Amino acid sequence: MRYVLAFIMALGLAGIAAAQGAQIAFGGLSHDSSLPIEISADQLAVDQADGSATFKGNVLIGQGDMRLSAAHVRVEYVTGADSTGQISRLHASGGVTLVNGAEAAEARQAVYAIASGTVVMTGDVILTQGANALSGDKLTVNLSSGTGTMDGRVKTILQPGGQ
Repeated sequence: MRYVLAFIMALGLAGIAAAQGAQIAFGGLSHDSSLPIEISADQLAVDQADGSATFKGNVLIGQGDMRLSAAHVRVEYVTGADSTGQISRLHASGGVTLVNGAEAAEARQAVYAIASGTVVMTGDVILTQGANALSGDKLTVNLSSGTGTMDGRVKTILQPGGQ
């Protein structure tokens, strides 16, 4: 019984530390952001004035093994003489899901900065890694290194013994 109480107290202390923000390994989300990006959607609108394209309805973005889906994605292109149509960042909203390998993250919104290889997901974020789950207000993932940080009121469910 003493061991059970000690374990529960240790989890409680870990929960307090996690509430401040959690560093997380994202081995499954490690990714090469220089790969080509494929986008499909129900509708496309291009704005030449600001150098953007907006995809709407069942948007699916693929880059290597990584998949991002959302209701709405705004694509911003690099501006300037040397840009040659390079994508700068993707702004996704409406039921955003990011999947790579056995790891998946869901949120209300996400911004994928291509050059830095970072994805920032906000709004009711849920990350699943196998049987484990983590939730918070903001998830920042560095796809190049496979590391990330969950911020806000962080909660986790860990399955002991790898179950």
